[in-house]
Amino acid sequence: MTQTLIIQPLTTDLLPAVVELDQKCFAGLWTLEGYQRELESPNSDVLLILTERGSREAEKQGSRGAEDKNSSCPLVPLSPCPLVPSPQSPVPSPRLLAMGCQWAILDEAHITIVAVSPDYQHQGLGQAMLLALLSRARQRGIERATLEVKASNQPAISLYQKFGFKVAGTRRGYYQDTGEDALVLWLNGLQYPEFTQTLADWEQQMRLRLGAYGWELLIREIAN
Repeated sequence: MTQTLIIQPLTTDLLPAVVELDQKCFAGLWTLEGYQRELESPNSDVLLILTERGSREAEKQGSRGAEDKNSSCPLVPLSPCPLVPSPQSPVPSPRLLAMGCQWAILDEAHITIVAVSPDYQHQGLGQAMLLALLSRARQRGIERATLEVKASNQPAISLYQKFGFKVAGTRRGYYQDTGEDALVLWLNGLQYPEFTQTLADWEQQMRLRLGAYGWELLIREIAN
């Protein structure tokens, strides 16, 4: 049985869930007030990956694999698919599985957060979130994306390099909690015509990976 994932922007009612996920992943990087400021800023995008709470299938995702399935959504880069709730049943409260944040600074997208709940890692959710952020940056007309990552975080580095990011430098002692260095990564060419096809190729790979764990992805419209 396929379980639906939804990518949508942060809304006020989901602020407590975002802070809870922040605590799980970063031990309190930002406060509720900090995320509220991001929500209110026109230059900030906070995107979430949600699924229905209470589903037995969702509870099994952390340990269960499944056969690859093609999504019923078109493989146009992160094109929104209609979400039509059934009038016969109440809409369940969502479960937050992942989130991402980026700042639009002139012609650059500075990706500040990509976080996946520890119970749902290594299933393609990080890929889905990064792709959503890059698609949003392109939608904004941004030319390039950048981020910092711990030099020891090889899984994250591998993910970013898979999406074309290149190491451009090092910031010594960047992380105050550990004194660890940060690698500075850049991705250029978001507005090049060929990047549209690149996004489509990445999306196809991402959907197949999600499908292997029984996930199907829908994207809610992200306003300009």
